[in-house]
Amino acid sequence: MTRRKHGIAAIALGSVVALTAAACGGGTSTPQASKTDAASAVKAGGTLYYLTKRAAEHMDPQRTYIGRDLANQSRLVYRTLTQYKSGTKDVSTTILPDLATDIGTASDGGKTWKFTLKDGVKWEDNSDITCEDLKYGISRTFATDVITGGPNYAIQFLDIPKDAKGAPIYKGPYVTDAAGQAAFDKAVTCDGKTITYKMDKPWGDFNLAATMSAFAPYKKSQDKGDKSNYAIFSNGPYKVEGGFWVKDKGATLVRNPAYDPKTDNLRGAFPDKIIFQEGLADEVIAQRLISDQGNDKFAVSDRRIPPAMRPQIISSPTMKGRYENVLSPFMDYLTPNFKRMTDPKVRQALAISTDKAGWVAAGGGTTAGTPSQTIISPAVLGYKAFNAFNAPDAGDAVKSKALLTEAGVKIPYPITMTFSGGTPTSQKSAAALKAGWEKGGFAVTLNELTDTYYDVIQNPANADKYDVTWAGWGADWPSASTVVPPLFDGRVNLSAASNGSDYGYYNSPELNKMIDAAFAETDLAKQAKLWGDMDEFLAKDVAYIPLQNQKFFLAWGSGVKGWVDNPTVSNYPDLGAIGVQ
Repeated sequence: MTRRKHGIAAIALGSVVALTAAACGGGTSTPQASKTDAASAVKAGGTLYYLTKRAAEHMDPQRTYIGRDLANQSRLVYRTLTQYKSGTKDVSTTILPDLATDIGTASDGGKTWKFTLKDGVKWEDNSDITCEDLKYGISRTFATDVITGGPNYAIQFLDIPKDAKGAPIYKGPYVTDAAGQAAFDKAVTCDGKTITYKMDKPWGDFNLAATMSAFAPYKKSQDKGDKSNYAIFSNGPYKVEGGFWVKDKGATLVRNPAYDPKTDNLRGAFPDKIIFQEGLADEVIAQRLISDQGNDKFAVSDRRIPPAMRPQIISSPTMKGRYENVLSPFMDYLTPNFKRMTDPKVRQALAISTDKAGWVAAGGGTTAGTPSQTIISPAVLGYKAFNAFNAPDAGDAVKSKALLTEAGVKIPYPITMTFSGGTPTSQKSAAALKAGWEKGGFAVTLNELTDTYYDVIQNPANADKYDVTWAGWGADWPSASTVVPPLFDGRVNLSAASNGSDYGYYNSPELNKMIDAAFAETDLAKQAKLWGDMDEFLAKDVAYIPLQNQKFFLAWGSGVKGWVDNPTVSNYPDLGAIGVQ
């Protein structure tokens, strides 16, 4: 199934700076052909092929929030103030300057952050990237009726007064409102090439958030609102032929002549051309990588090898050194729809009858993942071990039926589950959940989405079409502050046009107070405990149902060089390190 991201949960906690830490200096410029530790094995030139099934949902930087697409954009077309270096694990886990001259200067206890742009950073039309471009980029995230799908950190943190519903009074650059604009202009200011962000609460690791494309610059003259969803105006080492990504087909990326590698010591940018091909079945991709013929020798993929084909790869001498099976930062989970499933006993019955073991087995068993009890990964600061209802991984049908009886509802209780499908593996996984729930007293209808996914479940117009939906999540950086609020704070997620990342329309005043208390706690160890307590609170309220911690089983062609197991791109192919030969 498609993985939602964000996840760099495996990154060393040392990347997080203290609230009062001074900025670190930038690195020196490095020749383009030697920017990664794997440079001795990677040469510039050639064409890399990227094979995938799932179409990109967004290519607009402020709307992108899918792990694969964030990873690829950050290496190829969208530079940000800070970023992680392409290369090995040891190299890539330290935050470094990208568009900025350093990793930022915090003051006022972490409420104020300043960054200064480097000289010589350009857009693909050879115009300078300016402070105003950075400011305009983040302003777009406030237009939640137009720029949907992206993260809501700026909405959460920037020092902008709130309206009666708890949302910022600033509604983005497409709305004419003097008071809202004045509030935004006070929170984000430009002085020459220096941009200053003012928060209403401490944000000690804001420079980690600044790696995300939501904080990338955007040139106002290029903005066409929703019509810019697949437009790519690059400031990275590559640009898109024709300027637009073509949904369900892909794109061809070629070198961006306006890009100056002297301003960038983070990306290798080895291939001359990268061709993305969407709409391929997982089985077809796997067989092409195994066969290793023609251009497929120079191919990579974000798609996991189907379970039935994994033994063939493991036992094949020709596949040695061309595959990996690693724990990813992503957690699979389910979200009950709080607009429809309002009875807590019904939600509890659903959680207790969920067959996590069946889900894992259908996905490939131990090569696919491990059953989970939490939504916070064990690798993230804030993880707390618990089992909300002490249910076995295979579910407890007897207890589930008892709860439905207590609720006084019709048994079997009818529900519809929406999931990201289109593959035999995803269908078997959903069928395993259906079987467990039906043993527990539910009558289940499966609603399989085979095209884009998150844009569908984020649309309130579809809220009456499902009772529970699948989702996946990984922390944006190693703190549970990038798990609980983005998923469950209704104040920053829910609007008339979108549910943000709160796919179940969860909105708890009690949880919101707990979130505010955690953000007010500047002792990170104490704050972490609060996030763990909130995870347990959410699980017991069945705001989510945990499924598994995903593992990736990926393969690549024999002509691919520089593959690294890199957590900063969520263990997807690191296109800043990979070349072809």
